[in-house]
Amino acid sequence: MSDSASLNKLRWRCRRGALELDVMLLRYLEGCYMSADEFDQQSFIKLLEREDTELLRYLIGENAEYPSELTKIILKIRALSA
Repeated sequence: MSDSASLNKLRWRCRRGALELDVMLLRYLEGCYMSADEFDQQSFIKLLEREDTELLRYLIGENAEYPSELTKIILKIRALSA
């Protein structure tokens, strides 16, 4: 799969039920994903597998407890929205 097709697929997966999530996830995808290392890219993909309600808690900071393997990517996305 080409980079363009892969990005389009990820862009579609960033579209969620809440505008806040769409904005935060797309901001990371379009601004950071391609230059991120493999670990961060894989973490982002794993993050996209989470339910919207869970993502909202992680990304807007209501839930300080999140899976340790996602900590780095969550903090990066939150920093982009600060």
